[in-house]
Amino acid sequence: MGKLRAPSSCLLSCLLVLFLSSVSAVTDDPQDRQVYIVYMGSLPSRADYTPMSDHMSILQEVTGESSNEGRLVRSYKRSFNGFAARLTASELERVAEMEGVVSVFPNKMLQLHTTQSWDFMGLKQGKGTKRNPTVESDTIIGVIDTGITPESESFSDKGFGPPPTKWKGVCSGGENFTCNNKLIGARDYTSEGARDTEGHGTHTASTAAGNAVADTSFFGIGNGTARGGVPASRIAAYKVCIPTGCSSEALLSAFDDAIADGVDLITISIGGKKASMFESDPIAIGAFHAMAKGILTVTAAGNSGPQDSTTSSVAPWMLTVAASTTDRSFVTKVVLGNNKTLVGKSVNAFDMKGKKYSLVYGKSAASSACSAETAELCKPGCLKQSLVKGKILVCSSPGGLKVVESVGAIAIIYKSPKPDVAFVHPLPASGLPEKEFESLVSYIQSEDSPQAAILKTEAIFNRTSPLIGSFSSRGPNTIAVDILKPDITAPGVEILAAYSPDGEPSEYDTRHVKYAVLSGTSMACPHVAGVASYVKTFYPKWSPSMIQSAIMTTAWPVNATGTGIASTEFAYGSGHVDPIASLNPGLVYELNKVDHIAFLCGMNYTSNILKIISGETVTCPEEKEYQTRNLNYPSMSAKLSVSNNSFTVTFNRTVTNVGAPKSTYNSKVVPGHGSKLSVNVTPSVLSFKTVNEKQSFMVTVTGRDLDSELPSSANLIWSDGKHNVRSPIVVYTDAN
Repeated sequence: MGKLRAPSSCLLSCLLVLFLSSVSAVTDDPQDRQVYIVYMGSLPSRADYTPMSDHMSILQEVTGESSNEGRLVRSYKRSFNGFAARLTASELERVAEMEGVVSVFPNKMLQLHTTQSWDFMGLKQGKGTKRNPTVESDTIIGVIDTGITPESESFSDKGFGPPPTKWKGVCSGGENFTCNNKLIGARDYTSEGARDTEGHGTHTASTAAGNAVADTSFFGIGNGTARGGVPASRIAAYKVCIPTGCSSEALLSAFDDAIADGVDLITISIGGKKASMFESDPIAIGAFHAMAKGILTVTAAGNSGPQDSTTSSVAPWMLTVAASTTDRSFVTKVVLGNNKTLVGKSVNAFDMKGKKYSLVYGKSAASSACSAETAELCKPGCLKQSLVKGKILVCSSPGGLKVVESVGAIAIIYKSPKPDVAFVHPLPASGLPEKEFESLVSYIQSEDSPQAAILKTEAIFNRTSPLIGSFSSRGPNTIAVDILKPDITAPGVEILAAYSPDGEPSEYDTRHVKYAVLSGTSMACPHVAGVASYVKTFYPKWSPSMIQSAIMTTAWPVNATGTGIASTEFAYGSGHVDPIASLNPGLVYELNKVDHIAFLCGMNYTSNILKIISGETVTCPEEKEYQTRNLNYPSMSAKLSVSNNSFTVTFNRTVTNVGAPKSTYNSKVVPGHGSKLSVNVTPSVLSFKTVNEKQSFMVTVTGRDLDSELPSSANLIWSDGKHNVRSPIVVYTDAN
């Protein structure tokens, strides 16, 4: 287990040291200007305050220039306060020390992190699922991504009335871009227009809220009806990404606008490769201000699994989603010349009609420029085209996909590092797990003229419980170490949804499609956004925390791939989302802005900084009276500094009754992973007389000899005979 990063107590000063220590000499050379984001918290409430004028005044003071043309990049002025500007190192130092500035951080490029999935989760089409169509039609989902394809049938406004009266946004998508009564708004922050040229944003938007479109498939693969979780809802698209990534300054602008535009929920499948401190994380900043306005932000955990400590979205005011399988998977079989069949993974729409072609192993076709070991990986420049042309290339890594067409191979078989995921490729291909690949190599080496045929992909169905994708980022939380992340898992493996005809379904692919198969936590995130919107259609006045709690405490238990930390709650949080159960949670754990401010006090943020962030007077306790593990979160987690001693940990929680007026809940504890925990709940019975009544309880966990490689866990379940309100309890320690 990698060493965890403890919460910072020095905050802005440490950030400044970090930024400035990387600059060898402080200089005002214009060539050294970089884009930095100056975050200034909440907008001042006084009537005479004009953000743009204030931002320009600050820039003039910092730069000493009367004209700041070309300096100001963005001004955040609708939902929170701040700006992005081009600054030198010395200007950065000056602005960071100014009154009213919370943090200054560099503009970074973050990365982009269905016909069967909704049925799999029980949210079926038609009369089989309870709906509230009037409220659903008034629900607006903001999608921050690569833009959207307005002509897609998934976003047709047939049968839709005018946009909700609460909508305050615009349709500013650029040339040849038209909104409608389904796609009610679009904004572009890339100067390229809001049209999706990659496909990612179209895919995520249609997964969350796309219309039901019958007979969709990827060249016949996965045929069925593609639809979103709340197909009657409206969509507003905010384009912040280009092929090279998604800039921090654009992300903050999208949040600034989406909150003010009147969206009910934000889904964002974007993030870094690791978590950042909250004051320098544009998604955490934007989501905080969204939460303060009653808007839930659903985020992707990231695609850096199965390594631990890789979840990038870790703030408790965001709902963080891992990716898991459904009951359908795509396989591509390889039939050898001896009629033995190997089962691999890919989304292969190419039909070789069963014809067998000669196989050539990369190491047997090595050029003089490379060793046989390097050629085995099929690296560029390492293969003799004369030995490969017209044959099926066999490579011990997927790197051969970069060269397969240039060397004239007709298809490729490779050893897959992610054998649980099927990817789209631009030619016949199959990725084999290690044992199957070794079997293939043995066959090649034992035959004089080895041959094989790659069959067209077929869908297979199984009823096993969902498995966490190997790529899905894992915890523990490296910033707020007592908050369990990710929160939940949802379908994110081999998801068919709408796509942009301007995009390519895979690298080096020249095909253009309207629906494509993608995998990632990017695909899981909009599933949960759809579920959250579904819950909100029945409870429009529920706060973001109530919706998040309902989703987390009603989740299915799941299994995770891998061993150690990768196979525990650090992979899947509370479990797999259950849309139907989330409508009737019984009890919820509520949180509001004040609770999160108290939590940030516990994270060593100062009262002055929190006053700027919140726009309100904040008094943090002088001593460490607030423990972050006592945030009223639906899960319970504690990181301890010792592993070989006995320990006692307490969690204080309060639940709100949203079920029957008169109800009694009994507590039950179910063991989980790792060394045995003793869990005592006081009181062990909660009795409610009215709806919205609150009851508090304390959980005391004792144990000893924690395994530094595996967290210890249990599940607390409150049950009234109808509802089972489940919360994971996780206790862990550092490997070091």
